[in-house]
Amino acid sequence: MPVVVAEVIRKAPLTDAKVAFAWRLAVGPAVAKATTVRLATDGTLYVNAESKAWVDSIRASVGLIRSRLAHYLGEDAVKRISYPEP
Repeated sequence: MPVVVAEVIRKAPLTDAKVAFAWRLAVGPAVAKATTVRLATDGTLYVNAESKAWVDSIRASVGLIRSRLAHYLGEDAVKRISYPEP
């Protein structure tokens, strides 16, 4: 089932809602609830978090997050993830 979901999501137009949905699938509901994301036209995913602890969690898992986002959005959708530095 996850493969089918990923295929359907990848084929849909790249919208803010699609990016937010893929983000939630990639990071899980707790991180998704504590963060907001915006994908710029240059492929930079801007992540804002409620606290430094969430930023630290994202930083520690950025490789896995990028891999999961590529799975749902396609290899070229997210070129870079930017989050506030402490």
